[in-house]
Amino acid sequence: MEKFCGIGKLAALLLLGFSITAAGQNKSETWIGWISDSGCAAKGMSAEHKGCAVACVHNNGAKWVFVSSDSKQVYTLHNQDAVTDKDVGMEVKLTGSAEKDGSIHIDTIAPAS
Repeated sequence: MEKFCGIGKLAALLLLGFSITAAGQNKSETWIGWISDSGCAAKGMSAEHKGCAVACVHNNGAKWVFVSSDSKQVYTLHNQDAVTDKDVGMEVKLTGSAEKDGSIHIDTIAPAS
């Protein structure tokens, strides 16, 4: 019986260790940039592009992407449903976490200024 309890404690510690490691990988970060569509990506970094981006996503099967203002790097957005049409056409502050596949999981989107 004691041997079984020892194995159970070891298993619980290992599970706790894996949980802590997994939680640490999704650290919250903040980025400044633009929400655009996957068809235009960095070309969509303007207020004038809002109508085109919204139409491409809703009518043409494009996906929402995030474009960093500094690096112009384009990121796929993990949870597409977090973006609304009001988030497009302005520079935004996006808070979320980087996924293993390089995409961003969005927690919040707010105007950058």
